[in-house]
Amino acid sequence: MALEIITADGLDGIRHGFFTRRGGASSGVFNALNCGMGSSDQAEIVQMNRARVAEAIGVPHSDLITQYQVHSADVVTVRSAQDRDETADAMVTNVPGLALGILTADCQPILFADTQAGVVGAAHAGWKGARQGVIETTVAAMEALGADRGQIRAAIGPSISQAAYEVGPEFFEAFVDDDPETSRFFANGKDGRYQFDLTGYGLQCLRDAGVETAEWTRHCTYADPARFFSYRRSVHAKEADYGRLISVIRL
Repeated sequence: MALEIITADGLDGIRHGFFTRRGGASSGVFNALNCGMGSSDQAEIVQMNRARVAEAIGVPHSDLITQYQVHSADVVTVRSAQDRDETADAMVTNVPGLALGILTADCQPILFADTQAGVVGAAHAGWKGARQGVIETTVAAMEALGADRGQIRAAIGPSISQAAYEVGPEFFEAFVDDDPETSRFFANGKDGRYQFDLTGYGLQCLRDAGVETAEWTRHCTYADPARFFSYRRSVHAKEADYGRLISVIRL
């Protein structure tokens, strides 16, 4: 099966893609394009999957860069293919031919580009990272490379939707204690629980950071098992592990 790549209209003109799970070599719960080295999938199969992604995005496998993601606001400025496997949840570069890859399975993959300045970025933004400011630190790191936040375009790829993201009252309270305005990203759920709009929150963070345009592709990872991996769905299904999607951007 061929790889399936979702693109964002707002990033037209820049090489990028939000890859679905279709078209890889993994099997079982990882079927098929699992790109997560942190999973219990066979490492050589994951590397094969990553090589297919690199080929699709037009770079050697060695130039597909990922980091060790920990739900932080830390950003790596990638200047060569050796700037990889650091503890960080976002990357920026102005080096043509280096592809930045973000791994997700419900969290937001966010791709950024200032084509006039020749700077791109990628961020893994779950609720923890977004709340800590990973979106803002990515934009600031792009500015340090010469980007203008008023020219940056950003797109959020497949992520868990509000309808599938149930959280407890302590989660709601933590957000509202930080900023009462964030209450608008919560809807009442069942039995005193809430439904959290992660992508709505991400879009607001992008707007607050001053980016020119921001969009979500409007694909829910939880609701479409044929196309997307989902950590939360795997927990509900009592599966032992789950695959990771990859989202990539390059100059």
